[in-house]
Amino acid sequence: MKALDITGLTKTYKGGVQALKGVDLTVQEGDFFALLGPNGAGKSTTIGIISSLVNQTNGSVSVFGYDLTTQKEQAKACIGLVPQEFNFNQFETVLQIVLNQAGYYGVPRSVAKERAKKYLAQLDLWEKRDARARELSGGMKRRLMIARALMHEPKLLILDEPTAGVDIEIRRSMWGFLEEINRQGITIILTTHYLEEAEMLCRNIAIINKGTIVENTSMKALLSKLNVETFVLDIKLPENAVENDMLLIGFEHRLIDDHTLEVDVEKTEGLNPVFTQLSEKGIQVMSMRNKSNRLEELFVRLVESAKQAG
Repeated sequence: MKALDITGLTKTYKGGVQALKGVDLTVQEGDFFALLGPNGAGKSTTIGIISSLVNQTNGSVSVFGYDLTTQKEQAKACIGLVPQEFNFNQFETVLQIVLNQAGYYGVPRSVAKERAKKYLAQLDLWEKRDARARELSGGMKRRLMIARALMHEPKLLILDEPTAGVDIEIRRSMWGFLEEINRQGITIILTTHYLEEAEMLCRNIAIINKGTIVENTSMKALLSKLNVETFVLDIKLPENAVENDMLLIGFEHRLIDDHTLEVDVEKTEGLNPVFTQLSEKGIQVMSMRNKSNRLEELFVRLVESAKQAG
């Protein structure tokens, strides 16, 4: 079943600014889907329309078969939204915030209390249930936003920059939670500036730029288009090394400092020729890591192509 089906979606704001120029997008039930694009590309407008916060100019949107125009309440009940901005009452307690959200959707109080304990515990917030929201750290507030969005057990969860400003340890624990609820059947749409996050979590991806979808495919198919990987080599130079000794023939490379070399290698070629050349110059490779942010490189390439075409 289609969790989300968008056809010919346009949005023109007052003053003539055209934010969306005919967006077509389908997300299947159970998917973990990335919607990416630069600032001002149309991501927030698209999410706003799906969430009934923004009215479309033309086009159609359906959520699990419910038309957003003629069956708005049924469609809204299927959606849990985690916006970028904290929009809860900072003076309410954590428990009050999630219980009030459940009440808004008509969830019985006894059921709401059980769900609150479940989701707050899973997101490491149960011990903070009586703390006022303003007392929480930024990472805790992000997790509270997710717990609140899940209180009516939506079939579609929309996450708009859910880990912005969160340290890497908390971010990875949030990834684990999101992967788990996705395995349980919740469809997730993610927007993020952390492209590593999209690459790690999402199976399918759409990239929007200037109000138009410029790429819509599986993550695997998109990443397969990238033929070059970047490796960082920690090296030890011989005592008599001179600058020319660092030249690698046939490879793009950059000497970061006397101990660090970056090399671009085509997937079909591999690193053995690099190691051979360095060994011949008496240069030892002490360690190596893959620096490639594959999705980021493709993202930049697609956006640049769209700019040139426009």
